[in-house]
Amino acid sequence: MRKIQLTLIQIDNYGPWTVTPEPRREFELQVLQAELFAELERQFGSRGGLVFPTRFDNLLAVTNGISMEEHREIQRLINQKFPVTVSMSVGAAATPYQAQVQATLCLQRVGSSQSAERRSALVGSPVCYPDQDWVQIAHMDINHSTLITDSEPIYDTHFLLQRAHLSLIQMFLRRNALVFYMGGDNIMALSNGLEVSEIAEVLAEVKAEMGLELKAGVGAAPNAEKAARLASEGLHEIRKNRNKSTIIFKSA
Repeated sequence: MRKIQLTLIQIDNYGPWTVTPEPRREFELQVLQAELFAELERQFGSRGGLVFPTRFDNLLAVTNGISMEEHREIQRLINQKFPVTVSMSVGAAATPYQAQVQATLCLQRVGSSQSAERRSALVGSPVCYPDQDWVQIAHMDINHSTLITDSEPIYDTHFLLQRAHLSLIQMFLRRNALVFYMGGDNIMALSNGLEVSEIAEVLAEVKAEMGLELKAGVGAAPNAEKAARLASEGLHEIRKNRNKSTIIFKSA
């Protein structure tokens, strides 16, 4: 059975650290979170993975093809470079939602996120066999978003995009898929287990609910980098050709 592998990356004891010995300046915390995300993206990305910031103190990475020893190497680098440490937990399943549930439960079993005793844990179960590695990503954007950006107040546009993001989260979550905002008008869904027709149903639901038209490139491959590249190529073809297709699927 093909599986997606997800890694939960959690800053150890982060809440207490931010106020010890006294509350740290907010801009310093924001810089730390941004730089930590950038370094994790760089390290996992160079190995074919893809990291999503989620809450910034908790991040999710698609890590098919990345071994536990490579996880340990990345963890050591992060722990040496930053004033905080991170723990990691790996889960693999047929759907993205179940993979992150497995990763979360494994990490919760070894200690609280705000425990001073839990540091640099690395737990979980990766994909067992290379031929099981499979990642499916839908890369979506909103039609005519530039017109909205150029005609509406920027915060109104931001609010509209976040409403679309939240709507997609709810609709995909019912189908055991995970959605992440990527900046601009770009949104990605980890969509293992979904047919293209099911993704089309979601886009139609958003149009009916919000009046927004979306298009999507869907890519499937043994790792996240390849799947994301194929998805982006499909989306680019829709934009370039301006045809009536709302979805293009590409597989490695």
